[in-house]
Amino acid sequence: MPDTAAATLLIDGRWQSAPATFDVVDPASLAVLGQAADAGPDQARDALAAAARAARGWAETDPETRGGYLRAAAAGIRARQNELAALLSRENGKPLAEANGELAGAARMLEWAAEEGRRAYGRVTPANAAGPGLVLRAPVGPVLAITPWNFPASMLIRKVGLALAAGCPVIAKPAEQTPLIATALLGIVQETGLPAGVLQSLTTTRPAELVGALLADRRLRKVSFTGSTEVGLGLLRQTGDILRRTSLEMGGHSPAIVFEDADLEAAAAGVVTGKFFNAGQSCTAVNRLFVHESVRDDLLSLIEKKTAALKVGRGDAEGTNVGPLIDEAGLAKVENQVADAVGKGARVLVGGSRWTDSALPGHFFEPTVLDGVTPDMLISHEETFGPVLAVATFRTDDEAVDLANATDYGLAAYVFGTDLRRIWRTLDRLDFGVFGVNDPAPVRPELPFGGQKNSGQEREGGAEGIEAYTETKAVALRF
Repeated sequence: MPDTAAATLLIDGRWQSAPATFDVVDPASLAVLGQAADAGPDQARDALAAAARAARGWAETDPETRGGYLRAAAAGIRARQNELAALLSRENGKPLAEANGELAGAARMLEWAAEEGRRAYGRVTPANAAGPGLVLRAPVGPVLAITPWNFPASMLIRKVGLALAAGCPVIAKPAEQTPLIATALLGIVQETGLPAGVLQSLTTTRPAELVGALLADRRLRKVSFTGSTEVGLGLLRQTGDILRRTSLEMGGHSPAIVFEDADLEAAAAGVVTGKFFNAGQSCTAVNRLFVHESVRDDLLSLIEKKTAALKVGRGDAEGTNVGPLIDEAGLAKVENQVADAVGKGARVLVGGSRWTDSALPGHFFEPTVLDGVTPDMLISHEETFGPVLAVATFRTDDEAVDLANATDYGLAAYVFGTDLRRIWRTLDRLDFGVFGVNDPAPVRPELPFGGQKNSGQEREGGAEGIEAYTETKAVALRF
């Protein structure tokens, strides 16, 4: 771990500071939590040089040894989970229970990655007249992992774990809103004894400059990005004449379809969980609810009661269900979507306004349910990154599928019902990459995670996850 709060750059096995620092702010109280080093292009080039030096040695390290570091890091996270959860809750704003769950998931992801390193198989093809063929998997090389603020532990660890398991050195670029938890976690990984240069961490308020310096260098062989669609597409435009592997996990505008045969109590609980987890600041959050008209009134009555019962407050306060949004810009976006919808005829069933408390000047918005949402409203086509649920009804299965697919995004979708034939048919027709069937939490280490359309490309997790960090080599043998 770094000696001071400002020495948050990990380069070539050493914690370093930078010429400048920046404040890290608690989104609930707006108090300064600490400082982080503000890296720039020079530090980025140093980090890439260290990763390039370490690449061959790490690639030649056997998978069992690489996995040992990851398993040790998982144990380190668990040993300090309470301390880490408190930091994550203060820095991000999410409730302590959610922070603990995210960290437990991060530890499981490291263990999964360690096992996947053992299973990065090639294959032998049948021999022809000349001889057999081989398909080999090799580490792609130095990786830039760009991670978001909304899940600053799990998203970071998922990328770092799979890259290291595959034999790739990593340069992590955490989000500027949440550098402290990222630094703490990467410190635990580094403390396992990783060779110098295998893991780097760059905190910055100048991501465009820093990333631009890395993208201009051919030694960087892979980019793994989680964040907004706008920024992700911008990364693709910067490719220029250097073609490299790029994984993108971008925005989402998840639909939930509730059929008339659904268990309404379970569906209401699932929708509320899927919507208001992390204050709705998730690319997989339920944003658009489409409910069959025959069960609309009963379902909305349940959802109203469950939403009204949610407690807003500091993430580390007892009983809090919904914490603050990350910043004022996020709060203003949510407020604008609600105002636009109401102005065009939507009805507020619960919430609808900023949540205020004299002791908490942060970025809070009431858990909100809007009924009568129509396609012309901003909230129907603009990703909602906050605690607002938009509700509309449907009459036929075809209409439900068409409404759900009416978006440029294709990350997650949810289906609630009991008719397996209809569920299977619906899944086949929905243009999304991740599905929760009567399940509001479909993200698991053993399942591939990623989207279609403008939600991204390639996958993280599952057996597919490690493939994104390897290259394929074909070998024809003649005896």
